[in-house]
Amino acid sequence: MMNRRTVIAGLGATAVMGSVTVAIGQTKAYIPLISKGFSHQFWQAVKLGSEKAAAEFDVEVTFEGPDNEGQVDRQIDMLSAALSKNPAAIGFAAVDSQAAIPVLRQIDAAGVPVIAFDSGVASDIPVTTCTTNNLASAALAADEMAKAIGGAGKVAIISHDQTSVTGIERVDGFVNQVEAKYPDIEIVTIQYGGGDHLISTEITKSILTANPDIKGIFGANEGSAIGVLNGVTESGSDIVIIGYDSGAAQKAAVRSGAMAGAITQNPVGIGYETVKAAVATIKGETVPKVIDTGFFYYNAANMDEDQIASVLYD
Repeated sequence: MMNRRTVIAGLGATAVMGSVTVAIGQTKAYIPLISKGFSHQFWQAVKLGSEKAAAEFDVEVTFEGPDNEGQVDRQIDMLSAALSKNPAAIGFAAVDSQAAIPVLRQIDAAGVPVIAFDSGVASDIPVTTCTTNNLASAALAADEMAKAIGGAGKVAIISHDQTSVTGIERVDGFVNQVEAKYPDIEIVTIQYGGGDHLISTEITKSILTANPDIKGIFGANEGSAIGVLNGVTESGSDIVIIGYDSGAAQKAAVRSGAMAGAITQNPVGIGYETVKAAVATIKGETVPKVIDTGFFYYNAANMDEDQIASVLYD
């Protein structure tokens, strides 16, 4: 790891992490966040949280991500570009838990701490990961699906990908819970739409055509859930939809009953905790290996309660 000296305002007199010395008083720490995507309202809420923390801790942040959550190469290019801008730390939400490791090794060798957020990587390079417990939240989605369909019947899953930790764990959490607790529920298919609501709409219609007796579909992120909703609506079907995340369209569907309910993360909290952890790491403080940012299940009956309304976003 090479020696670097970064001049930072507002972080105390002098901080040392490894061989990285942080001196204070001349400019703000720069912390770029490289996201899995940018267009979904979820990522805009994460961005808002990062900006809130940046103002509180007097650091500079930027937030960018590829146009959609399938552009692995584009995200890696962004990560490489971030390193070239002499950051004090980098926040990273991996599209592919394996593909970014070579660049992460370069970042680590340069003495720049990495804070993973939302979706981790298959490496111990990140100092911490600020994330939802995806296994537990998807298990809760399975419980709610079981309640809604009477504990028996055919269901399907549409997820965003099978390369990111979130994509893998949300599928695993749902499947494992069904296998452990609901022997009369059959998962007939698991499909991947890249988090794109148009692709997920077409996948949904195909699933409904192939399985006319299906009782429910779980959409494992915002784009997937909206695709399921649109596909069910366009097909004229009447099945149970359990979603994941929030956003104006999903909230409206839950409120109207078109979607039975959804898991909400705390995206503003994810962004905030990522920057907060980066600042603490720059100062040489120890942070937990995983920072759990929490989740809730919301439906038409509880979505206006203060605890839940505060983590929903448009």
